[in-house]
Amino acid sequence: MTRLLLAGTGLIGERHLAHIDAHPDLTLAGIVDPDPARRAHATAPGFASFDDVDVPVDGVVIATPTASHAPLTIDAVRRGWHVLVEKPVADTLSNADAMIAAARGSGVNILVGHHRRHHPRVAKLHEVVTSGRIGVPVAASLLWLMRKPDDYFDVDWRAGIDGAPIKQNLIHDVDTLRWLFGEVTDVVGLASNAVRGAARPESGGAVLRFDGGVTATLTYADTTPTPWGFEAGTGESPHIPHTAQDSLRIAGTLGGVEFPSLRVWSGATHWNEAPHPSDTQVDDGVPLVRQLEHFADVIAGRADPIVDAASARRTLDVILQIEATAGLA
Repeated sequence: MTRLLLAGTGLIGERHLAHIDAHPDLTLAGIVDPDPARRAHATAPGFASFDDVDVPVDGVVIATPTASHAPLTIDAVRRGWHVLVEKPVADTLSNADAMIAAARGSGVNILVGHHRRHHPRVAKLHEVVTSGRIGVPVAASLLWLMRKPDDYFDVDWRAGIDGAPIKQNLIHDVDTLRWLFGEVTDVVGLASNAVRGAARPESGGAVLRFDGGVTATLTYADTTPTPWGFEAGTGESPHIPHTAQDSLRIAGTLGGVEFPSLRVWSGATHWNEAPHPSDTQVDDGVPLVRQLEHFADVIAGRADPIVDAASARRTLDVILQIEATAGLA
């Protein structure tokens, strides 16, 4: 049994808690939350802080506000606990660097919660793109268009820039695109807050160029209730109804692929010929569960982190560039 401590009981923390409780190979060592009501559990002890933890711990899942990721991760590393920290890895690049430095040579690993890499459909998409099935990738177009309820922003930290869809949602897509296409070399962003008028981007877009030559356009908004977005298309989130609509299209020199349907278009060599669709079969699974299982393997020394702090820092760097270039109009 892998003994996991959970820090933070918000939206994603509650999902981690449910999956740890239900998994036969994981045990909940305890819950850390300053609110006594939120850390209460039928069988596991609750603690106000890491300093109060008096039970054996193999690893900690940190699902707290972004600004706390670095200090909590560094504290956990010093205690010898392996860490699964939610994305973004940190609020600043310097704090991410401090986390990386703290873990270096410690024998403790940091896994970052870019859980989409554990999604079976994302893994199959990676296989399609990197296998040459659609040729050399040249372009991609991605949509993330959801409407968050207004009370989502009643939590203090979500009211500002950290609650914007760039850092909270688009960061997942950037990590996926980096996995598919390589490192980002150029970033241009645009943003608006025309609907809610808050001091944060709520809609906009970005253009990314990758070192392999791919150009990707990303369009996002948290003000529109459309069926187009990763969570809606895949049914990955229990809080967002499943629409099964594609939100990502990737074009290559031999064809293209849509996601999450994984419909591949091929057979045409130029625009006078008709491409033909074919479906790709894949067994579905719960990415957060698969990520926890991977974390257990990392703790046991059976695997290296699929997304370590250094990789997550590169994704954060892109996100911060999107924020910096976006402005508000």
